[in-house]
Amino acid sequence: MLIKIKYFGLLTEVTNCEEETIDFSGNVISDLVEMLCVKYPNLKNKEFQVAQNQELVPVEAKLISNEIVLLPPFSGG
Repeated sequence: MLIKIKYFGLLTEVTNCEEETIDFSGNVISDLVEMLCVKYPNLKNKEFQVAQNQELVPVEAKLISNEIVLLPPFSGG
């Protein structure tokens, strides 16, 4: 399955891109994150949340969308 991954904030600096499309055969978001951490080793040292279908999800969630967003920590004020 082709997955579009969008990166925001400092994660764009780690990956050197704002979005990319990859071919992924897994079905759990944690497997996708693990693959990305192999591709971008510095990603392991960063905190981020994962969104699927415009909703924050745990990494243990099943991959049901072809678009995933990685969001750095943010605060309101």
